[in-house]
Amino acid sequence: MLGLIGKKIGMTQIFDADGKVVPVTVIQAGPCRVICKRTLENNGYEALQLGYEEKKEKHTTRPLQGHFKKHNSPNFRFVKEFRPALNQNLEQYKEGDEFNASMLSTDDLVTITGTSKGRGFTGVMKRHQFAGFEQSHGVHESYRGPGSIGQCAQPSKVFKGMKMAGHYGNSRVTIHNVEIVKVDAEQNLIMVKGAVPGHRNALIVIKKEA
Repeated sequence: MLGLIGKKIGMTQIFDADGKVVPVTVIQAGPCRVICKRTLENNGYEALQLGYEEKKEKHTTRPLQGHFKKHNSPNFRFVKEFRPALNQNLEQYKEGDEFNASMLSTDDLVTITGTSKGRGFTGVMKRHQFAGFEQSHGVHESYRGPGSIGQCAQPSKVFKGMKMAGHYGNSRVTIHNVEIVKVDAEQNLIMVKGAVPGHRNALIVIKKEA
């Protein structure tokens, strides 16, 4: 298995064998269908193209309709390519194969990639965890301000990358070594320890740690 496309269902908690409460995130992992294979001869690289969550043909663009029909595949809402690792071989996979949660097991470690929640325009205290100014001793207007952002004389400019207020969230986030606590293969659900990036029903990508 190179990877799975899934959806974040939400968070809950379960009890482990010792009776301790474990916070978990429930993820619908697949099912994903192999749409086509990318080869060195035809494409210059090797990869598997997977589709997740079928949709109606009328909601699919004409170019994608042609692509799906060419490979005798249903229309999918999400399509992503997965490249193999150096020691992996794609010969065992073929078009039409299905990847699902049964390929994962309890105690496996996975890498999860998603898009964090967008929080709009925020100040430096929320965006960069600035401490703010004291509430006394002469501070009277800028309790949550960023402070000085440049120099008065030399070089008299604001450097690139300065931590300032701006758009916070809605960015690609990857977390590694996430432990799988429970697998429900019948419903294609997995429970991973802790939180994962994204809102409910957010699209995520799951890759098994080497």
